[in-house]
This record gives sequence, structure tokens and C-alpha cells, in this order.
Amino acid sequence: MGLCRLLIEAGIDLARDEVKIAPVPGAGVGAGINFGVTAAKALEERKIDGFWANGMGTEVAVRRGVGTVVLDARRGDGPKPCFNYTMASIAAADRLIEKSPETAAAAVRAMVKTHAALKADVSRATAIGRKLFPPSEAELIAELIRRDLPYYDATISRDFVAGMNQFSRDVGILKGDVPYEGIVATHVSKYWKS
Repeated sequence: MGLCRLLIEAGIDLARDEVKIAPVPGAGVGAGINFGVTAAKALEERKIDGFWANGMGTEVAVRRGVGTVVLDARRGDGPKPCFNYTMASIAAADRLIEKSPETAAAAVRAMVKTHAALKADVSRATAIGRKLFPPSEAELIAELIRRDLPYYDATISRDFVAGMNQFSRDVGILKGDVPYEGIVATHVSKYWKS
């Protein structure tokens, strides 16, 4: 849905311009499968003409000389509304937040501390990358995170929520607006500093 909407916002008519969006061959769901790396391989094998994926897949395709970055919505490339289509976040059920707000806050604190640890020493990412990626890709992770560090932020802004609501209405999965407080557990902020 995000890719379709991004193309529409960019003025591309999916029918008129004969755009076909399909699953990436081999990119099933499961442990050990990285969508971006699989997409880069499919691009290299000419099974697909392009993909919309994570930084790792993009970097692999670029370094192998089989792909070019067209836009990076995370950095504000492309139509302005696209920045609000998705973001890294931690989701929790309302019942968990109500029953154990300190647990929800601890997850936020852990993310903030992880960001700080990576900002202090980005090479820590390599050890984790070696557990998640094939060897050649694992060695890229610290560089990818170094580039992304300026965008690491554990907050969710009201502007983002408004944009996400608009995107959700545009693609037909929402009517009206979900209030900011219905998305962000602001009432547990007193536990964040604990």
C-alpha cells in the first residue's frame, strides 16, 4: 500500500503507466529471511526491475552494481506526504500498557539507550549484524546505521500521526482520525525517566 500510494503521490498512474507490483521471488516470511537482501538478489538475477525495501537491501544492490537509489522516503526524498507512511516503532496492546505501564516505558527506555549506545559506538551493530545477516551483509550494517543515526528518534510527533492518518484514509483502511493519544501512550511518560 505504501509503494502504491507513493507512486500515486509522485503522479504515476498505475494503470496508465502499466506498473506491476508483485511479491519479490523468494522473499517469504520466516526466520533468517531478510526481505531487502532477497530483493537485491532478485534484482541482480533480473527477476524484478526494482524494489522498495530497507537500507540493507538497497546497499547490497548498489554495491553489487545492479541497482540505483531512486529515493529514500526516510530522509524526505519523494513527495512530502510519503515521509509519514511508515516508521520504526514499538507496538503494544492497550491492555499491556494499562496493566503494566512501567513495562511499556521500559521498552521505550531500552530503545533510547540502544540509540545512545549506537551513537557512542556504531561498531556495536556489526556484532548484532553477524547474527542476522550473511557475512558480506553483516559487515555493512555499521555503515548503514552510521548514516541513519541522525534519524534515530524514539518520539512520534503529532505531525507524523496526522500524516499517517491521512495515508490510512487515502488507501481506504481508515475513516476519520485516530487521536494522537490513541496511538502514542503519552500517559505513561511519567515512567520513562525511571
